[in-house]
Amino acid sequence: MKAVVYEGDETLTYRDVPDAVPNAGEHLIKVEAVGICGSDMHAYLGHDARRPAPLILGHEAAGTVVGGPLDGTRVTVNPLVACGSCRACNAGRENLCPTRQIISMLPREGAFAQYISMPARNLVEVPANVSMAKAALTEPLAVSWHAARLATQALHPSMERTALVVGGGAIGLAGALALKAMGIDAVTIVEPNDTRRAYLAETCMQNAVAKAEGQFSIVIDAVGYAATRAVASACAAPGGVIAHVGLGEDSGGIDVRRVTLQEITFIGTYTYTAQDFRDTAAAIFDGRLGALDWTETRDLAEGGGAFKDILNGVVAAPKIILNPWP
Repeated sequence: MKAVVYEGDETLTYRDVPDAVPNAGEHLIKVEAVGICGSDMHAYLGHDARRPAPLILGHEAAGTVVGGPLDGTRVTVNPLVACGSCRACNAGRENLCPTRQIISMLPREGAFAQYISMPARNLVEVPANVSMAKAALTEPLAVSWHAARLATQALHPSMERTALVVGGGAIGLAGALALKAMGIDAVTIVEPNDTRRAYLAETCMQNAVAKAEGQFSIVIDAVGYAATRAVASACAAPGGVIAHVGLGEDSGGIDVRRVTLQEITFIGTYTYTAQDFRDTAAAIFDGRLGALDWTETRDLAEGGGAFKDILNGVVAAPKIILNPWP
């Protein structure tokens, strides 16, 4: 089969690789849409020790089951494989399973390929009227759904329901959409890139600004650099909530004194639970997250060029979807 393989820093190769072979209890899936994630970019730049070269990246996938009892079923893929029996899994917190695996991290190759193999419990059926490109957004949207759910649950009922999202990429935009779906109407996205900010405002109909001003009850940091954490620290209202989902860099930026003195809740959020994933898929299918027409599709063979374009900041759309079967 064909795949895009991460070969080393800023090097991707479109080439033949061994065919995907299902493990016991798993299903072979023909990948028909797979998104490029910020974590894929981190690996591409050599910043993720969890993703050593050579490796097939990609974990935002949708496609069709090939063979077996589910043959022909259109599915979106939850890439997080948990044990299903530990304390975290039994509590419905599969994202905290100590033996969790995610495709695009060894030992599981990723979905920038024509086929992958996944357990049945990781598959959510996609209605016929939903495109594969839209279905592939379930994974990044679930990341933001999880962050928005934790933030809204942590918010004191006396607080004004306003929110700031730091970063206008796919996770940031998805965070804004999730917050609105959960009843937070006043949402602002801060995005310094002029091209992307214009796209957010004109195509996605979001309130997008170049610089954050004022204070907000909820702040989602969808970037995760010291500079964005500093913005989150400054813009969180007293008694508010910061949900930190970005993985840009490890340290710096948090104003610990202000967080302490103003009793601001800081929540680290990672991926999603299985229920979050299913809830996100349902919200996509019934339209609660909007048209989701803010993606750009390219052939899988053009994956290397897509990564370069994202790195150079010339992609306006928050998400590029790759198609392994043009």
